This record gives sequence, C-alpha cells and structure tokens, in this order.
Amino acid sequence: MYSVSIKNSVFEVEKSKETVAVNGNILDWDISEIRAGHYHVLYNSQSFNLELVSLDAETKTVKLKLNNKLCEVTIKDKFDLLLEKLGMNNLKSQTAKEIKAPMPGLIFDIKVKEGDEVKKGDAVLILEAMKMENILKSPGDGTVKAIKIKKGQSVEKNQVLIQF
Repeated sequence: MYSVSIKNSVFEVEKSKETVAVNGNILDWDISEIRAGHYHVLYNSQSFNLELVSLDAETKTVKLKLNNKLCEVTIKDKFDLLLEKLGMNNLKSQTAKEIKAPMPGLIFDIKVKEGDEVKKGDAVLILEAMKMENILKSPGDGTVKAIKIKKGQSVEKNQVLIQF
C-alpha cells in the first residue's frame, strides 16, 4: 500500500500485478509508453499525455506533466507509513543538536560517551521498545556534549537523550 499526495489531497493506492486501486476503487485504464519518460493514458474514455519530468528517490517526489500541466506527487510506501504511525517520521529533519526518544522505551545500550566525535549515521544508542531493539543514529556530525540517560533507564517519547 502507498499513500500518494497531490497538492492538498491524499490518496491510498494499492497495486497488484493486475490492478491498481485508488481509495478502494479499481482503476480501469490503459497506459502505454510512447518513448522514455512519455506515456499515453486512456481513462474514462479520455486521452491524456503523461510525461515524467523528474524523480527524487530521496524525498520520494515525482514531477509529472499531465497534458502539459506540471504536477508534483509525493509517495509514501508501507515503511514510511509505519514510521509515521510510530512517530519516527521526523528523524531526518532533526538537527545535530540533540537526539530525542522517538517513542517510549528502555535504554538498552549506549554506544558513545561524552566527548566522542560522531559522524552522521553512527549508532549512538539502542532503545528497546515494543519488544524490539531500535538503533538510534546520529542525525549529523558532531561531538557528544551530554548524555542525559543511563543504561536501563525508562524514557518517554520526545525526551532528550543525547546533546551535541
């Protein structure tokens, strides 16, 4: 399942080998590639020209031209939706000033100490939550200034764990 956002509208999209359903309604359409990045679409007895302008895999954003009108589409896959549901969807936007608990849990292990230099993506601690060990990584390069928790300590969502 996918969540697709176009302007201020959000659609649930499910795709199988044979069909595509939008908000539970199966699309009865015909799509054929004319040339690389250019498609012809028949839907509800209407003809559309579709062009793939750009694709940004990191932000999962697609720019399309539908009958020469530019449209930006943002796609969330099942993993993005799960992270959002768990409240962990804002990890990319955090600065390297601090790491907060993405959910309530128990500090299983701390991989750094005060004064350590860390690079973006380095594992800094392990948070046990919902019977799973979650490795929290540094959101950026920096030096660990303060560790606000101890191994075995229970933490609440958004509690500051480490400061840079």
